[in-house]
Formats: sequence, structure tokens, C-alpha cells
Amino acid sequence: MPWVVGIDEAGYGPNLGPLVQAAVCLHLPDADPAGWDALKAVVRRAHEPADGRVLIDDSKKVYTRGGLAALERGTWTAFGVAPTTVDHAAFTFAPDSQRDLAAELWYVPAAPAPVAEWEPHPGLALTGANALAAVVQPTRFNRIVDEYTSKAVVLALGLVELAAAVFRQLPADGTPLVLACDKMGGRNYYAGLVSQAFPDGWVVAEVEGAAESRYRVEGLDRPVSVTFRPRADGDSVAVALASMVCKYLREVCMLQFNRYWATHVPGIAPTAGYPVDAKRFYAAIRPAMDKLGLTADQVWRKK
Repeated sequence: MPWVVGIDEAGYGPNLGPLVQAAVCLHLPDADPAGWDALKAVVRRAHEPADGRVLIDDSKKVYTRGGLAALERGTWTAFGVAPTTVDHAAFTFAPDSQRDLAAELWYVPAAPAPVAEWEPHPGLALTGANALAAVVQPTRFNRIVDEYTSKAVVLALGLVELAAAVFRQLPADGTPLVLACDKMGGRNYYAGLVSQAFPDGWVVAEVEGAAESRYRVEGLDRPVSVTFRPRADGDSVAVALASMVCKYLREVCMLQFNRYWATHVPGIAPTAGYPVDAKRFYAAIRPAMDKLGLTADQVWRKK
């Protein structure tokens, strides 16, 4: 049974709030690395009726059908634990991001996590799910954009770091590693990124095209394959769960972000941070930012 790792992101397009990337690792059968058949008894897709199984799918579909509660139930059921505070949620998934989170004025670590009423599904917990996430705040995001003149590099660096970290954490048992990633825009060539994630191996490109870019990494202590596909969160349980982890963490952050600014600009309507509405929100908070001594780079993502 290979280790299947799904990697995805949430919040790449907005100008406000964090970008979140996550890698989710599952132990799945050789015959079903996508995982949908193997977990069919405990997992349902968004197009299937509610029947007691846990909803796991592209985070946008899950959020549309059940809001933050559905994201939280699916995410935390998979990992067999429920958060008690926002800091607990952040530490569980993104321990290396806690320092950056703590530097944000809006961050309240002791705030209760938005916990819905649900019971963990014991069958899903048996998948051995594990996750690692990175929450990239505007200051870091802008620093990378300034250095490389492209926000695509933020995603690329995050993918490399997550893939390398997951690889280091796997038990040294030679079990194959299968990485499934969503494509980054229209890009078809990823050999350089794969090489950065696995510097001790050499990368062989098997397919590079619009429908799929697939690589294998030779010379490591286990077989490693890496595949990039458009809409990969529909192809793989692991990528879908990674999508949900990202969306969940970003939504929790945006709840705190909006609550904080509402205390400084009474009556301001909340924002999801996407470009058109972000301009409205940012214009309204600028006077408060000046009083608080916040610079543009601390709040507004440049691209």
C-alpha cells in the first residue's frame, strides 16, 4: 500500500488574508491510489445524497453545501480529533506558521474554534490520515513577490517545502510515495520543482502535457512518483482533503480578520478578500491602519 500525498492550496487569488497550502498523507491500496473506492463505505462526494457518510470533496463544493461546519466535520473527522481553540487548529496542521500568525494583530489564539456538532467516523480514521500545512501571511507573500517578481513562486516554494517535509516524516520502510498535485495555472513543466523537493534523487519526466504532467524520482530509499493534473481534488481523496484543510484554515483566519477590523471600522461588511471586494474593504480600513501603524505590505497582497 503506497503513501499517497495530496497537495493543494486556498487563497491564491485574494488580495487580503493568508494563502494556505496543505499536504495530506493517506495509506491507500495499490489498486486504488485515488482512494474513492477504498473509502466508499465511509466517504461520500458532493453530488451524493447525505446518508451518514462523511462529505469529502473539492473544498468549494463542500463549503457551498454546508459552510464552515461541513468543512470542519469532514476535515477533523478524517484526522480523528476536534479543535478546541484557533491555536489548536493552527498547531495541529501548521506548527511552523504559528509565529507568523501570532504577529498578526487580528489573531486571537485562545478564541474557540468554530466547532460544529459531529461525531468522528471510526472507519475514516483508520486511513491513517496525516496533514501538514503552511499559512502564508501578506508580509511573507509580498517579500517573496518582491524577490522573484511573480506570485507563482509563492505556490512553487510552498509545494517544494511541503513535499520535502512529508518525505522526511515518512517511516523508513521503503513504501512507495505517490504525490498528487493540482496544476499551477497553465503550466505543464514541473521537473525543476520536483528536483528541488527531492534533491537526492534524479527526476525522469514521463508525461508533460495539458491533461497531465507525471514524473518519477530515481535513486531514493523508496519509489517516488509525482503527478500534476487540473482539478486534481476531484481525482483524489488526498487532494480533496488537502483542499479542505486549506479552505478550513483560511476561513477560520478570515473570520478573525473580519471581526478584528469590525472593531476598528464599525459597520464594515466582511470580505472574503477577493480583488473587487478587497478594494472596497481595504479603502475602508486604511485610516485605521494608519492609526495602528500598519504598512500596506502587512495587509495588502500585491498580486
